[in-house]
Amino acid sequence: MLFDLCFVVAVSQAAAQLAHGIEEGHSLQAVAGFAMVFFAIWWAWMSFTWFASAYDTDDGPFRLLTLVQMAGALILAAGVPAALSDYDFTQVTIGYAVMRIPMVAQWLRAAREHPEGRQTARRNALGITVVQVLWILRLLLPHPFDYIGFVVLALAEIAVPVWAEGTGAIKWHPEHIAERYGLFTIIVLGEVILASTVAFGSAMHAGVSIQLILVAVGGLLLMFGIWWAYFLGGDVHGFRSGKVVRTWAYGHYVVFGSVAALGGGLEVAVRAAEHNVHVPPLVAGYAVAVPVALFLIAGLLLRWLVWPTGTVMPIPFIAASVALLLCPLLAPPLGIGAAILVMGLIPAAALAVLLSRRSA
Repeated sequence: MLFDLCFVVAVSQAAAQLAHGIEEGHSLQAVAGFAMVFFAIWWAWMSFTWFASAYDTDDGPFRLLTLVQMAGALILAAGVPAALSDYDFTQVTIGYAVMRIPMVAQWLRAAREHPEGRQTARRNALGITVVQVLWILRLLLPHPFDYIGFVVLALAEIAVPVWAEGTGAIKWHPEHIAERYGLFTIIVLGEVILASTVAFGSAMHAGVSIQLILVAVGGLLLMFGIWWAYFLGGDVHGFRSGKVVRTWAYGHYVVFGSVAALGGGLEVAVRAAEHNVHVPPLVAGYAVAVPVALFLIAGLLLRWLVWPTGTVMPIPFIAASVALLLCPLLAPPLGIGAAILVMGLIPAAALAVLLSRRSA
């Protein structure tokens, strides 16, 4: 949990800078920068989580290497403002390297002490090393080739475990994987609550308005709906193979990213409700609606992957996603607060339909 909290500091910085970029009228650039920074955070966290599921020795060397990774997360977090505001990814890349290099040491140690998984461990160590060197060299690329380099290297990162695990021999623990992903979801939701609370606290110094109250109620409903939808249960029973589990895990880039982006979106909505920014109400509405819709669709696809055939009910969540994307149209005539409140009711309605059908 302490390890996760260090990573959520970086998530918080990324969400705050996303909100700042949207407020400044640079939505597309802010979203692109957020996606890039969040990939680094998510992938470093995910790599450690999977390694620890197989080789959690919890001894002195393991803890010390974990400490270095935590330091890397904090270095990355400190570099997020420069990355998203000035497109300077130097410190983010350094922090990412500090997070990834200890993983090479962890895998080499596993290769030495676990003969059955030696080939897989060595492949992981080699793949991480090569890609990490390329990440550093990417800093030399001029814009926009640095963005192209990011896409290529992100795909290379994802491919390393697939290539390494072609040899088999490593035993993962499905229950541990599901538990770790659930805990990280809760912590990221906690970051959303904290960011929203800070934004509301600042706004209330100027007085409480109806629109602000509506944003607060709608935001709380959205966060509660996301929590409930994620923890419907049953995912671990569908981990039939390593390929299924890996696909489920990769899909959490969208799950975690959309939850984190919701924090930034709610910050924008709070400031729009108090007329503290020049963001059009429609844009502020979509800053909230898009992350929630992405979360619902990603969650639906992951449940399709791991739930038993016939138990997934797609219509309520597809309908909810479409309705969410229409809600920002309410913001110009009725205010951003009314739009957020309606958004909060939509996931609740979808969950009510799902739960009533499951109990029937």
